[in-house]
Amino acid sequence: MVRAKPAFVCQSCGAVHNRWSGKCDACGAWNSIVQEAASAPLPGVSTSRGLGRGRVVVLEGLSGAPDEAPRLASGMAELDRVTGGGFVVGSILLLGGDPGIGKSTLLLQASAALANAGHRVVYVSGEEAAAQVRLRAQRLGLGDAPVALAAETCVEDILATLREGPTPRLVILDSIQTLWTGQAESAPGTVTQVRASAQALIRYAKTTGACVILVGHVTKDGQIAGPRVVEHMVDAVLSFEGDAGRDFRILRAQKNRFGPTDEIGVFAMTGGGLEEVRNPSALFLGDREPDAPGAAVLAALEGSRPLLVEIQALVVPSSLGTPRRAVVGWDSARLAMVLAVLEARCGVRLGQHDVHLAVAGGLRVQEPAADLAVAAALVSSLMGAPLPVDAVFFGEIGLTGAVRPVAHPGPRLREAARLGFKRAALPPSAAEAAQEAGVAALSVATLDALVARLAARADGAGMKGA
Repeated sequence: MVRAKPAFVCQSCGAVHNRWSGKCDACGAWNSIVQEAASAPLPGVSTSRGLGRGRVVVLEGLSGAPDEAPRLASGMAELDRVTGGGFVVGSILLLGGDPGIGKSTLLLQASAALANAGHRVVYVSGEEAAAQVRLRAQRLGLGDAPVALAAETCVEDILATLREGPTPRLVILDSIQTLWTGQAESAPGTVTQVRASAQALIRYAKTTGACVILVGHVTKDGQIAGPRVVEHMVDAVLSFEGDAGRDFRILRAQKNRFGPTDEIGVFAMTGGGLEEVRNPSALFLGDREPDAPGAAVLAALEGSRPLLVEIQALVVPSSLGTPRRAVVGWDSARLAMVLAVLEARCGVRLGQHDVHLAVAGGLRVQEPAADLAVAAALVSSLMGAPLPVDAVFFGEIGLTGAVRPVAHPGPRLREAARLGFKRAALPPSAAEAAQEAGVAALSVATLDALVARLAARADGAGMKGA
């Protein structure tokens, strides 16, 4: 019998090397390569050539009506929004987030809601004892929910327990980094163990129809720890984000085979657990200072949900040879592009100024429609003139200085009108949508036109054309 050779596996990306080295050639991480024993073959899989001829797979055509995947509503509207309407039967999800952000609290509340609705739910904790999970449930007022609880880390024992009795509708495993299987001869949390444990749980979910949720740790750069192949294996990857100094939390779908990937769910952390936020715009604009220069309200869109958030900018003369550019909640490369367009196309000199930009409330904005609001906040801060308190901004800025149209202006403007905003600086193509929403449109075809209006406002002329 040929003895299996040990493999050297990178713990950051999962790349396999023939020998140890200080730096991974695949991802560039230092001191991340660990020697691991070769994985044992999976049960029922032959590793010898010529053994086992396999089975014939039935081939089907593309015609015919597709069957809609049955879904299991979680009882939490914000969670169902992100997953696409509920958990799909037989699917497996990976939930990641910073330590202490509220992942276990979110899943405990969802499992209690499903259990109270009559579904069998199993919660397996690999990091806490059963008494600790029970104590959290009592603190959240969920102690009477009929959730089956266990504290175990062996995958074989977990699967044997799940096969006893009726198949559960939802299985939660907290977390995947603590699980281990006898099919891999390495320590828990290593790439080999995480990959083998995830594969065994995926087979269970697909064969039984149970929905399985895996909890994953997050590294310093915000990525889910472990091999990237696990994210490709699961059906959905959810990210739970938030700032430790703020009460609200954002749930995003980075991958979803059964729903959209641009929806967000907003929660507020309270003493009684997570509460759903039905009006996020009011939350993000709650502490707004209307007369402060450098503050612009952005009409953003996250999936199908319009959000109004405040973009804050501070532009001050720099005493450094290289001015500072600090960004929170937005893309720093996008800020550099907007600054270059302001200087090249509009004559706004910011090369000797420090620029600080932040999205108020801790929300991270990713869409290019924020360009116009960022430019307005920067010019307002530079000139020391506050923007109109009843105006919102959205539009993409091109390298030529033109303001380009953005998708779905109607929902943005209707949300602005609902919260009492009367005017909107927007691309010319969105003027008709503004009229339908009852908002006065300030059409901005080029960025220099907006800068000229803001300069006139700083001189006391105001924005009478809005």
